[in-house]
Amino acid sequence: MELILGAATGVIFGFLLQKAEVLRFEKQVGFLLLRDVTILKFMLSAILVGAIGIYACHDLGLIELKIKVTTLAPLVTGGVLFGVGWAIAGYCPGTSLGAIGEGRIHAIWVVLGMLTGAALYAEVYPHLSRKFMKLYDYGKITVPDITGLNHWIVIAILGGIILFMFFLFERK
Repeated sequence: MELILGAATGVIFGFLLQKAEVLRFEKQVGFLLLRDVTILKFMLSAILVGAIGIYACHDLGLIELKIKVTTLAPLVTGGVLFGVGWAIAGYCPGTSLGAIGEGRIHAIWVVLGMLTGAALYAEVYPHLSRKFMKLYDYGKITVPDITGLNHWIVIAILGGIILFMFFLFERK
């Protein structure tokens, strides 16, 4: 059942990616050049919907949250590598797969690069120093933990900030 639900949500997400036109190379480059906010609006919407869905399922007892540790050195390093790859390729991993689904054959190179990077990381991971992997380790933290606020209040504040940002985007 989990596989079916995962596949169904993946198809729905892919459909939404396609309908929002965020799979288009022009939108990707426009976002990276800070000229087009379509992808930013899509990502912010997905974050808000995801937060609501995850915490609703958690509160109903349907899922158990498994918070991962926050270690800044590996996270920042991975984020920089992700961003550089996105800037060079013009696609992030998810949109590259969606672009292939749309018939954009050139995105295959991005997927091959993504798979190569994942394989290299798997080979290098055992050799990374334990010190680096634990550098700036803050443990299992969440924004509600840091602020002391109920998660629904944090989500409401996040929603307000996102709606305000959308208002600003539309004014420009």
